[in-house]
Amino acid sequence: MAGASLLSLLDDIATLLDDIALMSKTAAKKTAGVLGDDLALNAQQVTGVSADRELPVVWAVAKGSFVNKLILVPAALLISALMPFLITPLLMLGGIFLCFEGAQKVVEKLFHSEQPHDSEANALIVDRVNYEKDKIKGAIRTDFILSAEIIVISLGTVAAQNLTMQLSVLSIIAVAMTIGVYGLVALIVKLDDIGLYLLSTPNVKGFKKALGSSLLVIAPKLMKVLAVAGTIAMFMVGGGILTHGWHSISLWINALSTDIAAVSFSWLEYILPSVLSALFGLIAGTAVVLLGMIAAKIKPKSS
Repeated sequence: MAGASLLSLLDDIATLLDDIALMSKTAAKKTAGVLGDDLALNAQQVTGVSADRELPVVWAVAKGSFVNKLILVPAALLISALMPFLITPLLMLGGIFLCFEGAQKVVEKLFHSEQPHDSEANALIVDRVNYEKDKIKGAIRTDFILSAEIIVISLGTVAAQNLTMQLSVLSIIAVAMTIGVYGLVALIVKLDDIGLYLLSTPNVKGFKKALGSSLLVIAPKLMKVLAVAGTIAMFMVGGGILTHGWHSISLWINALSTDIAAVSFSWLEYILPSVLSALFGLIAGTAVVLLGMIAAKIKPKSS
């Protein structure tokens, strides 16, 4: 009897693990889009850091990301169980913040093109420690919002399951996404070092030499592309959160995309919603930046 009970228990555990693996795979597929944006945003955050400090900065942000998810997983389960109506407003607050940060970067680039580079260079020389701390804090703050969306999407996948299943799937997604994203970020920021290493090996020639030279050429260009992609991702993710939360805007965007695709190219129906959401995010973020500028000018006068 004891042997049969043990076998039954092991069978139940195996079944549970299979279910968890299946639900985790489904949740991972649904969060894949956000994962790409997460990767672009976090790779962007390391730009401007000295080469010898890139990996320590990535590791610091990764640890912060683990802490974010340690907070978000139980918080999401608690809010979903007790106050599910708060999930959308909280996500929308995070979305508007992402749009605000993206708009700030655009405004600085357009109207203060030299100043950020000069200030960043001075910060690196005069007080590199504080500069890195600011970079890490900003990256962790952005990661919190993206992690929240990943957790909420994953929670929606297992909403009908019991608490054990929900906690297991969310935990697996949280750990896997964090390791995946920051592992790739670490690889991206060290591509140039990998290229140098390949070229410095004795008797380098053929494929190894070509690969090393290619990495040295590609790495700086890739970082520039990711810097732009990261800003665009802020508007895509932030705008996407806002439009999904604002149901009438979401319906209008989908209807407009369908109408345009019907009279032009059918594939536009899949791309236009993201483009229009990003545009909406740019408008919303710029509005917040302008309101902040106006408030900053009014405040001294009133005091």
